[in-house]
Amino acid sequence: MKKRRKYTVKTKGRMFIIILFFGAIIATLGYTFFLDLGRIHEMKMEERKLNQEKSKLFDEEETIQADIKRLSDPDYIARYVREKYMYSKEGELILRIKE
Repeated sequence: MKKRRKYTVKTKGRMFIIILFFGAIIATLGYTFFLDLGRIHEMKMEERKLNQEKSKLFDEEETIQADIKRLSDPDYIARYVREKYMYSKEGELILRIKE
């Protein structure tokens, strides 16, 4: 049979302080861990939002690039000006029909 070791009051006090110290360290680490998890979640949500915005901007860029290519065509420019600003050739009448 093993004899049980008796701890003195001084030893118990030291053990209590050590346990309290390590408990405080573990609590602090746990708190910062969960705080960082929240930040990571927020950053992922922001990343998704920015990626959606990025794809919208790429689509807008493609549209603008297509417009630039069309505006280099003189026939397109003439048709665009006639439709948008009701510009007409000499002797041509423009009739606007309301629907």
